[in-house]
Amino acid sequence: MPYASLRAPLLVAALVVLAAPAAIAQTDIRTERVHFKAGANSAVVEGTITGRETVDYVLVASQGQHMNVSMATKNGANYFNILAPGENEVAMFNGSIGENQFEGILLKSGAYKVRVYMMRSAARRNEVAKYRLEMIISGAGDKSSAAGGKSSSDDTLVKGTNYNATGNIPCAMAKGQPTGSCLFGVKREGKGSGIVTVTKPDGRTRAIFFENGEATGYDVNKADPGKFSAERQGDLSIIRIGEERYEIPEAVILGG
Repeated sequence: MPYASLRAPLLVAALVVLAAPAAIAQTDIRTERVHFKAGANSAVVEGTITGRETVDYVLVASQGQHMNVSMATKNGANYFNILAPGENEVAMFNGSIGENQFEGILLKSGAYKVRVYMMRSAARRNEVAKYRLEMIISGAGDKSSAAGGKSSSDDTLVKGTNYNATGNIPCAMAKGQPTGSCLFGVKREGKGSGIVTVTKPDGRTRAIFFENGEATGYDVNKADPGKFSAERQGDLSIIRIGEERYEIPEAVILGG
């Protein structure tokens, strides 16, 4: 039977996948490197995993490029995560939260892992999952677009929005939850001040206020009185609101 339609537009392109030996045999992770043919910016792969078997699809992309990954599967326990360059455990996107659909601007250059797996309960039952994975990398990639923006000018808006920049940031909605990805839009007011509006996985929004490059508060209300805290780790602002957690790069509020 045909797979369910992917929500991202399918760009017709040939895919060459070169299989490598299992990366970590004891956990059944195997690695397959993804190559796009000349002139193509998308790839589609169909595969099958059984039980605890996991596949890392590795593709190289540049900071500032746009990534779109989506997966169709009939097994409700079959998901994919995305791991940033240099990361082997912590995911920048978790498909079980993001409904197997990722779209965003990349903040680093290097090899990204699209990790396909099954939830533990299904893996223990040795279930079989057939899937269809589409990966699209577009855009030339540069520092300004890595911050999500089309321009570093504070009075320039992303077409069709009221924001100076848009993109994705790492986020989590509950304590102990794996880091996923949330859409954001930023309205810059200059000198490191502005408002970052984050769209949570359930569609609700969260506005976070910045002054002089520092996070200072959020859109608190009586129904949502989470405790606010912010700390800096290098060029990242780590913001906690109740059990919510957001990682906002300095470039988002300052521009490229």
